[in-house]
Amino acid sequence: MIVAIMIYNESNSIEWKVMELFFWKMHGLGNDFIIMDECDSKNIDVHTLAIQLCDRHLGIGADGIMIVLPSERADIRMQIINSDGSEAEMCGNGIRCFAKYVYEKGKIQKERFTIETLAGIMEPALILKNGMITEVKVNMGKPDLERAQIPMIGAKGPVINDSLEVGGENFLITSMLMGVPHTMVFVDQVDQVDIAKIGSQIERHRRFPRKTNVNFIEIINRSEMKVRTWERGAGITLACGTGCCACVVAGVLNGKTERKVTVHLAVGDLQIEWAPDGTVFMTGPARKSFEGNIEI
Repeated sequence: MIVAIMIYNESNSIEWKVMELFFWKMHGLGNDFIIMDECDSKNIDVHTLAIQLCDRHLGIGADGIMIVLPSERADIRMQIINSDGSEAEMCGNGIRCFAKYVYEKGKIQKERFTIETLAGIMEPALILKNGMITEVKVNMGKPDLERAQIPMIGAKGPVINDSLEVGGENFLITSMLMGVPHTMVFVDQVDQVDIAKIGSQIERHRRFPRKTNVNFIEIINRSEMKVRTWERGAGITLACGTGCCACVVAGVLNGKTERKVTVHLAVGDLQIEWAPDGTVFMTGPARKSFEGNIEI
């Protein structure tokens, strides 16, 4: 695949720079990413690059790209760009893939390490069997329940079972910041919900100035739930790690679940625990689909 990059030199004339980027295509329960090492940010617009590479017809196809960068605050830094070119603060499924990538590429040689994100420092722990990574457990930090931090317009305090009018219909929502903004809607049967229609309307609702991810939750029992997500900047995704964490917190806050829950997604499960100290832990798989080189 050829991506054209124009560079203006000091004399303001156009130069063309050809670069080759090595990548891995990975997914966490179907939420897929293109992961690559540090790009020359002066010469490559990574936001435009993400739009081109994530196109499922004209590019590689993915929900977003992730770039490995050095960090002064942690062992390594993760930059994530959504398929629409917007930059995300964090991604739960993405960080498991990122952790597997940097370990297997030899950039990190510890089974427990720290990753700098725009949402703060995250701490993945690799779960290995016979030297192979089977799952990744991530300390996702603590949810911020204050409305202003989500951010969401309205009175101070948490947003729990709050009323939101969308398209002439009233929805009861629970919202929080779990690294990124998340809004949860409990439904009887998640497969009967028009996720694209309702999700996109809630995402862009005027009360969410920075938009919001939207998760639809079907409670199976107090230790199991089924979740489908409309992801801010990407649309319907097969899984959302930060969303599943937020869903379990919402389940506890609304008295519907215990603190340890198996979350059933379209192609697999995540194990989420909201510990008594307020920290959320996420455990799940990360898979490599293929690798290749892109000529830029």
